[in-house]
Amino acid sequence: MSTIPAGRQQYILSLVKTQGSVNVGSLAEQLGVSELTIRRDLDQLATKGLVERTHGGATMRRNLPVEPDYLQKASEYPKEKEAIGKAVAELVEEGDTLYINSGSTTFEVIRAVVALQKKVTIVTNNIDAIWLCKESEHIRLILAGGVYRSRSHSVSGSLASMLISQINANKAIIGVDGFSPSAGLTTPILEEADTTRAMIEHTVGTVIVVASSNKIGVVSNFKTVSLDQVDALVTDEMGADLVKQMEIPEDLQIIVATTEV
Repeated sequence: MSTIPAGRQQYILSLVKTQGSVNVGSLAEQLGVSELTIRRDLDQLATKGLVERTHGGATMRRNLPVEPDYLQKASEYPKEKEAIGKAVAELVEEGDTLYINSGSTTFEVIRAVVALQKKVTIVTNNIDAIWLCKESEHIRLILAGGVYRSRSHSVSGSLASMLISQINANKAIIGVDGFSPSAGLTTPILEEADTTRAMIEHTVGTVIVVASSNKIGVVSNFKTVSLDQVDALVTDEMGADLVKQMEIPEDLQIIVATTEV
């Protein structure tokens, strides 16, 4: 086996592609080098965006270059998203002003918050919020302006960011297309990234990310923020298992939403 770093790294990358993940100890034994050398190789591969570092190894980085259709997203992991929505609703308090962005998981969050019957203000670019809140006397709904995108059932862009700049929320509940320690929160749509970033920047309290397991370890085209700007992640049991293997900020709270049997 090649002792040249480039040769080792190419071999490691081929293993990650075929096996899905690799372990520092076993790689060091296979290649006849120190664990420190393997960690350095993995760090360099992660810097190039080829792998995702974990505790004790690395996994394959999954990419999402194209935005899925909303109905397709809504049909994926429905029970997990419902459980995530209910878990987040338990964090909502009377009188809260909430930023909630677009997405099928945040749709379930809004549904659960409405069911609480607490007096809260929701500021959102999720157009489907109108349908969920139309009969509620407890929800004060503020819709961000902007250009409507049927693929995401949302509005976004400079008009949305302009309205958001005038409101300071005490909680932001953020859905994502990708959650990665190296790339942060990402999305395939630039305008969505801008709108969500504005929500986070104008939150004076807790920033909560909601993501089912299929979003963990995924990287898309446009970065919203780094993980150090996130206070909590609410995910399903499989998502929590994946995150526990990753090198995330120590103060990032992981909340597991258990699916009802």
